[in-house]
Amino acid sequence: MTADQRPTAEPGLGASASVGGVDPVGGPGVAGPGGVDGSVPERRVASWRLLAANPVTVAAAVVLAVVVFVALFAPWLAPYGVNEVDVAGALQSPTWAHPFGTDDLGRDILSRVMLAAGTSLQVAVVSVTFAFCVGVPLGIISGYVGGWLDTVSMRVVDVMFAFPVLLLALAIVAILQPGIATTMLAIGIVYTPIFARVARASTLSVRTEPFVQVAQTMGTPWWRIMRRHVLPNIAGPLIVQTSLSLAFAILSEAALSFLGLGIQPPQPSWGGMLFAAQGFVTQAWWMSVFPGLAIFVTVLAFNLLGDGLRDVLDPKQRTRMESRHR
Repeated sequence: MTADQRPTAEPGLGASASVGGVDPVGGPGVAGPGGVDGSVPERRVASWRLLAANPVTVAAAVVLAVVVFVALFAPWLAPYGVNEVDVAGALQSPTWAHPFGTDDLGRDILSRVMLAAGTSLQVAVVSVTFAFCVGVPLGIISGYVGGWLDTVSMRVVDVMFAFPVLLLALAIVAILQPGIATTMLAIGIVYTPIFARVARASTLSVRTEPFVQVAQTMGTPWWRIMRRHVLPNIAGPLIVQTSLSLAFAILSEAALSFLGLGIQPPQPSWGGMLFAAQGFVTQAWWMSVFPGLAIFVTVLAFNLLGDGLRDVLDPKQRTRMESRHR
């Protein structure tokens, strides 16, 4: 997988709503104006049981929990300071004192990898949140209202899709000043069209459902229909897309930092550590291996978690999983 790949969930995934309600994991079962289906709590418990029955998904969740824990408490867990220099101990191979070795300035790589986890996750979470908050409302309104608004907004999305993710992010960063704020903004902008398209495609399949038509007949305001009936019933594909986008946002940040246009020194980032290690690949392999492993493990965990969520939220896959566990 590369940063230029665009992870998109299947538009119809989890968007098949019924009058009785639908249950994205942890989401409300939204019914028509008549009320909420009483079986929603049971379905919610069943969803979590299906997730827990998948060992790959559980392992991915545990790995991500460890990464998040390390990212949050790295300043207290790291054995050395992030910029603690020891020139005399530069380029030391892994030892008990420095399990991941040291870099060309004698800085402890384990400490920097741990502290860089917070930077990478911060960039991923903020940028994906930005893309979600902008793209999802745009997609829902576009798909529900239709007309010229749908045409104009989707043509803008198509234009943005014409550019590779990394190339568009590079252009944005080149126009602005490189840094963590610019990196988060650039990644957020390039992932906004993905959420807009997924939300629009799911909305198109939900807006023809009976409970939406009943709400329209009763004169319910369009914004309330979208908030109470459309959004909860398209939460499935959006949850999956969020998980996948977090993985690719980490890759995008690493790519930008590796090119010197992302997170700037002395603030540590996994991509920045790879950039600093490119001149020492044969001389000090540990400088590039451990940051690369951190990226690989985190991205893989997010993707496996997204696959597990897709299996539970996709009605067809869910039926197969339920039949296997009976």
